[in-house]
Amino acid sequence: MSNQYFLLVILGCGIVTWIPRILPFVLTRTMVLPPLFEKFLSYIPLTILTALLFQSLLVFRSGQLPGLKFPEIFACIPALIVGIRTNDLMKIVITGVLSVALLRLFF
Repeated sequence: MSNQYFLLVILGCGIVTWIPRILPFVLTRTMVLPPLFEKFLSYIPLTILTALLFQSLLVFRSGQLPGLKFPEIFACIPALIVGIRTNDLMKIVITGVLSVALLRLFF
């Protein structure tokens, strides 16, 4: 296979990925959405982040109830406190990453 083929595949994948992410912004730029629909859309980032959080805190095994990842749960406590106090996403992420790193270092 040639380098040109790989380049075309990468460009094609980029376009296919780019279109569904950008197209809604382009289409809704000229439209006025109903307030109820805008309120519904405002909850989407929170639900996505919550789903990602629970996925990272739980261990899934076939045929069993989900288990807990205790280091990650304990690392969420300082991140939650920083989130409540500062409301700054960057500080929350840094606190969570440092907490997990320290817990893994010592346990």
